[in-house]
Amino acid sequence: MENKRKPYQLVSREWKKENTIIKLKNTSIGGGNISLIAGPCAVENEDQIFTICEFLSKQNVKILRGGAYKPRTSPYSFQGLKKDGLILMRNAADKYGMSVITEVMDTNLVEEVYQYADILQVGTRNMQNYQLLRALSKIDKPVMLKRGMSSTMEEWLLAAEYILSGGNDKVMLCERGIRTFENATRNTLDLGIVPLLKSVSHLPVIVDPSQGTGLREIVVPMSMAAVLAGADGVMVEVHNQPEEALSDGDQSLYFDQFNDLVTKLKRTAKVLDKNLDLESEKILA
Repeated sequence: MENKRKPYQLVSREWKKENTIIKLKNTSIGGGNISLIAGPCAVENEDQIFTICEFLSKQNVKILRGGAYKPRTSPYSFQGLKKDGLILMRNAADKYGMSVITEVMDTNLVEEVYQYADILQVGTRNMQNYQLLRALSKIDKPVMLKRGMSSTMEEWLLAAEYILSGGNDKVMLCERGIRTFENATRNTLDLGIVPLLKSVSHLPVIVDPSQGTGLREIVVPMSMAAVLAGADGVMVEVHNQPEEALSDGDQSLYFDQFNDLVTKLKRTAKVLDKNLDLESEKILA
């Protein structure tokens, strides 16, 4: 019996056997590298982002996450500092030698976000915003495509196909939890999808256990589990004062918890004979 041809092509291993490696100015995502992306859910003010960035730089974290435009379920919730947030994040990252990843919410924001970010993120609510995906297919910077909260693997990979088919092959996938019947956690973090993705696609896979669980107490073990499952990296939320955070404080790590995460991820990477990208001597060229 002939194998049924997959509806996605460019993202599949049938098209490209070797793993895609996305190169940034200070690190690489994919291959033998385990990336650690960290920062606050939202940029709130200058003191907050510079304090967090300084702390992360001391751990040699190379990619800063942070939201400037915040899509929120409630229209009354903090919506982000917008362009001012982008500028603050870029200034902090430049001071401490880090790359920036932040979300772009609409086609009319692509050009603005492009100016300040090294990686443009598509959030769960926009995974099937095909006009946005087409716009991002025309840029020359990496794109992180988060899984839709109710999307199948096939739908997710087809969304990635939109970006690759327009000419941008610098795409990474991010599992951030899906919506199920379970309400003990914010979402259900689907770690089983990680090795499955790695078997059918060459794109790097990142896991976001902060969004995926909504509970800081389990971010560290789920980060370790993600790496053991084959993820190319994890993206976590860190805040200098989580109890005062304007967005997602309950899932943001305290500084001492982040230090614990780094220690445990180094051990986990060693077991797998891989490199945690905090250890610069093995960074892929």
